[in-house]
Amino acid sequence: MQSSEPVPGNPWPHDMVIAVDDFPDTLMRLLWIREAWGLEWAEADVPPLLSDSPAPVEAPRHPAWESWHEEWPNIWQACLAHNGSPPRPDHLERLRQSENGSEERLALLNALAGPSWADWFGTDAFTDSYEDWRRGVDRLALEQRRLLRSRSPERSSLDALVPAWRAGLSVIVVIPCQGSYSRKIAPSGLLVTASARADPGLYSAALRAFG
Repeated sequence: MQSSEPVPGNPWPHDMVIAVDDFPDTLMRLLWIREAWGLEWAEADVPPLLSDSPAPVEAPRHPAWESWHEEWPNIWQACLAHNGSPPRPDHLERLRQSENGSEERLALLNALAGPSWADWFGTDAFTDSYEDWRRGVDRLALEQRRLLRSRSPERSSLDALVPAWRAGLSVIVVIPCQGSYSRKIAPSGLLVTASARADPGLYSAALRAFG
Protein backbone atom coordinates (compact mmCIF):
# COMPACT_ATOMS: atom_id res chain seq x y z
CA MET A 1 0.00 0.00 0.00
CA GLN A 2 1.17 3.51 -0.74
CA SER A 3 -0.24 7.01 -1.04
CA SER A 4 1.06 9.75 -3.29
CA GLU A 5 1.44 12.22 -0.43
CA PRO A 6 1.32 12.20 3.39
CA VAL A 7 -2.10 11.76 4.98
CA PRO A 8 -2.51 13.64 8.29
CA GLY A 9 -3.02 11.22 11.16
CA ASN A 10 -2.09 8.14 9.14
CA PRO A 11 0.88 6.40 10.85
CA TRP A 12 1.71 4.44 7.68
CA PRO A 13 4.47 6.40 5.83
CA HIS A 14 3.00 7.52 2.51
CA ASP A 15 6.00 6.26 0.54
CA MET A 16 6.37 2.90 2.29
CA VAL A 17 5.69 -0.09 0.02
CA ILE A 18 5.92 -3.62 1.44
CA ALA A 19 5.29 -6.70 -0.69
CA VAL A 20 4.05 -9.81 1.16
CA ASP A 21 4.46 -13.17 -0.61
CA ASP A 22 2.41 -15.75 1.29
CA PHE A 23 2.34 -18.26 -1.61
CA PRO A 24 6.08 -18.70 -2.42
CA ASP A 25 5.73 -21.59 -4.86
CA THR A 26 9.42 -22.43 -5.32
CA LEU A 27 9.99 -22.49 -1.55
CA MET A 28 6.88 -24.59 -0.92
CA ARG A 29 8.15 -27.18 -3.39
CA LEU A 30 11.53 -27.30 -1.70
CA LEU A 31 10.03 -27.67 1.77
CA TRP A 32 7.82 -30.53 0.56
CA ILE A 33 10.77 -32.33 -1.05
CA ARG A 34 12.81 -32.02 2.15
CA GLU A 35 10.19 -33.80 4.25
CA ALA A 36 8.57 -36.15 1.76
CA TRP A 37 11.94 -37.56 0.67
CA GLY A 38 13.52 -37.49 4.14
CA LEU A 39 16.33 -35.01 3.55
CA GLU A 40 17.91 -34.02 6.89
CA TRP A 41 21.06 -32.19 8.00
CA ALA A 42 22.65 -32.06 11.42
CA GLU A 43 24.11 -28.59 10.90
CA ALA A 44 22.25 -26.35 8.48
CA ASP A 45 20.32 -23.13 8.82
CA VAL A 46 17.03 -24.39 7.46
CA PRO A 47 13.43 -23.68 8.56
CA PRO A 48 11.55 -25.94 11.01
CA LEU A 49 9.24 -28.63 9.72
CA LEU A 50 6.06 -27.74 7.85
CA SER A 51 2.94 -27.13 9.95
CA ASP A 52 1.11 -29.63 7.73
CA SER A 53 3.77 -32.30 7.28
CA PRO A 54 3.45 -34.40 4.12
CA ALA A 55 3.48 -38.17 4.22
CA PRO A 56 6.76 -39.81 3.18
CA VAL A 57 6.93 -40.79 -0.47
CA GLU A 58 5.97 -44.45 -0.81
CA ALA A 59 8.59 -45.39 -3.37
CA PRO A 60 12.12 -46.76 -3.42
CA ARG A 61 14.84 -44.20 -2.79
CA HIS A 62 15.42 -42.27 -6.01
CA PRO A 63 18.82 -42.91 -7.69
CA ALA A 64 19.58 -39.18 -7.40
CA TRP A 65 18.68 -39.00 -3.67
CA GLU A 66 22.29 -38.44 -2.55
CA SER A 67 22.63 -35.54 -4.99
CA TRP A 68 19.30 -34.15 -3.81
CA HIS A 69 20.49 -34.34 -0.22
CA GLU A 70 23.76 -32.62 -1.03
CA GLU A 71 22.34 -29.82 -3.15
CA TRP A 72 19.08 -29.00 -1.37
CA PRO A 73 20.58 -26.41 1.04
CA ASN A 74 22.34 -24.67 -1.87
CA ILE A 75 19.16 -24.59 -3.96
CA TRP A 76 17.24 -23.31 -0.93
CA GLN A 77 19.65 -20.42 -0.48
CA ALA A 78 19.51 -19.54 -4.19
CA CYS A 79 15.71 -19.51 -4.18
CA LEU A 80 15.60 -17.52 -0.92
CA ALA A 81 17.85 -14.84 -2.36
CA HIS A 82 15.56 -14.45 -5.38
CA ASN A 83 12.33 -14.46 -3.36
CA GLY A 84 13.72 -11.86 -0.98
CA SER A 85 14.71 -9.42 -3.72
CA PRO A 86 12.18 -7.18 -5.49
CA PRO A 87 12.30 -7.18 -9.30
CA ARG A 88 14.23 -4.40 -10.98
CA PRO A 89 12.00 -1.33 -11.45
CA ASP A 90 12.22 -1.58 -15.24
CA HIS A 91 11.74 -5.35 -15.44
CA LEU A 92 7.97 -5.47 -15.94
CA GLU A 93 8.07 -2.61 -18.43
CA ARG A 94 10.77 -4.38 -20.45
CA LEU A 95 8.66 -7.54 -20.33
CA ARG A 96 5.60 -5.70 -21.66
CA GLN A 97 7.63 -4.25 -24.51
CA SER A 98 9.29 -7.53 -25.51
CA GLU A 99 7.95 -9.57 -28.44
CA ASN A 100 5.99 -12.77 -27.90
CA GLY A 101 8.24 -15.77 -28.41
CA SER A 102 11.43 -13.72 -28.45
CA GLU A 103 14.61 -14.73 -26.67
CA GLU A 104 14.45 -11.46 -24.79
CA ARG A 105 11.00 -12.25 -23.40
CA LEU A 106 12.08 -15.76 -22.39
CA ALA A 107 15.13 -14.37 -20.59
CA LEU A 108 13.00 -11.77 -18.79
CA LEU A 109 10.42 -14.38 -17.75
CA ASN A 110 13.14 -16.68 -16.44
CA ALA A 111 14.71 -13.84 -14.48
CA LEU A 112 11.33 -12.94 -13.00
CA ALA A 113 10.55 -16.55 -12.04
CA GLY A 114 13.99 -17.13 -10.55
CA PRO A 115 15.74 -20.42 -9.83
CA SER A 116 13.83 -23.56 -8.92
CA TRP A 117 14.39 -27.18 -7.99
CA ALA A 118 13.57 -28.18 -11.56
CA ASP A 119 16.55 -26.19 -12.86
CA TRP A 120 18.84 -28.64 -11.06
CA PHE A 121 16.93 -31.93 -11.02
CA GLY A 122 13.82 -31.75 -13.18
CA THR A 123 10.47 -32.91 -11.82
CA ASP A 124 11.18 -36.52 -10.78
CA ALA A 125 10.82 -35.67 -7.08
CA PHE A 126 7.19 -34.56 -7.45
CA THR A 127 4.78 -37.45 -7.05
CA ASP A 128 0.98 -37.31 -7.06
CA SER A 129 1.13 -36.91 -3.28
CA TYR A 130 2.67 -33.47 -3.75
CA GLU A 131 -0.42 -32.20 -5.56
CA ASP A 132 -2.70 -33.66 -2.85
CA TRP A 133 -0.65 -32.00 -0.11
CA ARG A 134 -0.42 -28.69 -1.93
CA ARG A 135 -4.18 -28.42 -2.45
CA GLY A 136 -4.73 -28.85 1.27
CA VAL A 137 -2.04 -26.33 2.20
CA ASP A 138 -3.35 -23.78 -0.28
CA ARG A 139 -6.86 -24.05 1.18
CA LEU A 140 -5.50 -23.42 4.67
CA ALA A 141 -3.43 -20.47 3.42
CA LEU A 142 -6.48 -18.89 1.79
CA GLU A 143 -8.46 -19.30 4.99
CA GLN A 144 -5.68 -17.68 7.00
CA ARG A 145 -5.52 -14.83 4.51
CA ARG A 146 -9.25 -14.21 5.01
CA LEU A 147 -8.84 -14.26 8.79
CA LEU A 148 -5.96 -11.79 8.68
CA ARG A 149 -7.65 -9.43 6.21
CA SER A 150 -9.59 -7.65 8.97
CA ARG A 151 -6.45 -7.11 11.09
CA SER A 152 -3.44 -6.61 8.87
CA PRO A 153 -0.36 -8.08 10.57
CA GLU A 154 1.72 -5.28 9.06
CA ARG A 155 -0.47 -2.60 10.60
CA SER A 156 -0.60 -4.45 13.93
CA SER A 157 3.22 -4.41 14.02
CA LEU A 158 3.67 -1.01 12.40
CA ASP A 159 5.96 0.30 15.14
CA ALA A 160 8.45 -2.44 14.23
CA LEU A 161 7.74 -2.46 10.50
CA VAL A 162 8.61 1.18 9.83
CA PRO A 163 12.19 0.96 11.23
CA ALA A 164 12.70 -2.30 9.28
CA TRP A 165 11.52 -0.57 6.11
CA ARG A 166 13.88 2.33 6.77
CA ALA A 167 16.65 -0.28 7.12
CA GLY A 168 15.84 -1.61 3.64
CA LEU A 169 12.99 -4.11 4.06
CA SER A 170 10.65 -4.27 1.08
CA VAL A 171 9.70 -7.97 0.73
CA ILE A 172 8.23 -10.30 3.35
CA VAL A 173 8.14 -14.00 2.44
CA VAL A 174 5.83 -16.22 4.51
CA ILE A 175 6.27 -19.99 4.82
CA PRO A 176 3.83 -22.46 6.49
CA CYS A 177 6.37 -23.90 8.94
CA GLN A 178 6.16 -24.52 12.67
CA GLY A 179 7.20 -22.01 15.31
CA SER A 180 8.56 -18.48 15.01
CA TYR A 181 11.52 -18.98 12.70
CA SER A 182 12.58 -15.84 10.80
CA ARG A 183 15.65 -14.81 8.82
CA LYS A 184 16.87 -11.84 6.81
CA ILE A 185 17.13 -12.91 3.18
CA ALA A 186 18.99 -10.69 0.76
CA PRO A 187 19.38 -7.01 1.70
CA SER A 188 15.66 -6.29 1.37
CA GLY A 189 13.82 -9.49 2.34
CA LEU A 190 12.51 -11.13 5.52
CA LEU A 191 11.53 -14.79 5.76
CA VAL A 192 8.99 -15.54 8.49
CA THR A 193 6.69 -18.41 9.40
CA ALA A 194 2.94 -17.94 9.00
CA SER A 195 2.33 -18.54 12.71
CA ALA A 196 4.84 -15.84 13.65
CA ARG A 197 3.29 -13.33 11.24
CA ALA A 198 -0.13 -14.01 12.77
CA ASP A 199 1.18 -13.19 16.28
CA PRO A 200 1.84 -9.44 16.72
CA GLY A 201 4.49 -9.99 19.39
CA LEU A 202 6.45 -12.59 17.42
CA TYR A 203 6.08 -10.65 14.19
CA SER A 204 7.29 -7.43 15.78
CA ALA A 205 10.33 -9.26 17.19
CA ALA A 206 11.17 -10.64 13.74
CA LEU A 207 10.83 -7.20 12.17
CA ARG A 208 13.03 -5.58 14.82
CA ALA A 209 15.71 -8.21 14.18
CA PHE A 210 15.80 -7.26 10.48
CA GLY A 211 17.66 -4.02 10.99
